[in-house]
Amino acid sequence: MRGDSARRAYLPDTVLATAIGAAVAAVAWAASAPGPLGLLLIATGSLALAGHRRAPRAVLVVTTLCLLGYIVHAGPGSWAAFPVVVAVHAAARSGHRAYGITAGAVFLAGYLAVLLASAAGAGETVERILLLLGWFLCAGVTGLIDKNWQAYLRQTEQRALDAERTKEEAALRRAREERLRIARELHDSLTHSISIVKLQASVAVHLAHKRGAEADPALLAIQEAGGEAMRELRATLDIFRADGPEEPAATGLARIGELAERARTAGIALSVSVEGDERPLPADIDRTAYRIVQEALTNVARHGDRARTAVRLSYTERALTVAVADEGPCPAGADITPGTGLTGMRERVAALGGTLTAGPRTGGGFAVHAELPLAPRSPRTVSAR
Repeated sequence: MRGDSARRAYLPDTVLATAIGAAVAAVAWAASAPGPLGLLLIATGSLALAGHRRAPRAVLVVTTLCLLGYIVHAGPGSWAAFPVVVAVHAAARSGHRAYGITAGAVFLAGYLAVLLASAAGAGETVERILLLLGWFLCAGVTGLIDKNWQAYLRQTEQRALDAERTKEEAALRRAREERLRIARELHDSLTHSISIVKLQASVAVHLAHKRGAEADPALLAIQEAGGEAMRELRATLDIFRADGPEEPAATGLARIGELAERARTAGIALSVSVEGDERPLPADIDRTAYRIVQEALTNVARHGDRARTAVRLSYTERALTVAVADEGPCPAGADITPGTGLTGMRERVAALGGTLTAGPRTGGGFAVHAELPLAPRSPRTVSAR
């Protein structure tokens, strides 16, 4: 993260270093018209500041030596210390306070030596040294303040991230606890009730066989439906306990034949047709299509007097169409209040970006029509069923 920040700031740092070098060179030119070597030393020492975020110690050494060399070469000038002051500030901000103190001391010692060699007055010498000493102290102090401020900002950001992560973890923990509670409730209530229904149906079938009679088809349907309900309930409870977002992988159109047989055993005159080229479907679309047919047939058994029903699956390049139409007693134009089943179907289809219509047919009966979008088929795709 710090490396990314340094790369983003490299261009502004380069612009700032260039501006500092240009300002110092302009003042130096106005003061003493330095030659090419003096201008080269100013440019090198100033432009090195562009890399102060990546290599603050190296920048500090290069800038100090270059500007100290300029003072020895061209004579003392307080303005020549400005790039060194900036380098000391950068070193202190990066945590290299000792390097900054050393560089400042070396530069002040060299500057003092040049002043003494130039026979400057004692008052002027003291004034200039104190001025530069104040600059270097300010640079070190502001560098430390900046360092502490950046550390505070990082700590504040980290605390915010930790608080957000803790909140998310708490929410996930509460959600998991709620799922476990629901799983326990379903297990303690539905599992017992379904087991009793299945057991009673099995006993009735066994007694019929014991008497040498054929078991009633309705009893066989209850027995099979009870077993299927137990399997799906256990799979659902496993998902609740395992934090898995997916439904059982075995639930899909591959089992449409089993579903049709159970419906026929329950007394529904059912026909199933497939149009287009069948092909493997994404798991979520496969499950949704199966659930739509399952719920529609359940409604036929509960509300449609087990009327004749037709299921049609239509495959196209871009969509799978699921249509279930029955000839039940629902009159055309009847006002239908959607129940939990229809609402669940709509939610499943909407989550996949599809459309679903459900309502009375013109000639009587009820129809469910869903269109689920598919990705265009790859040239290598072959029929799976």
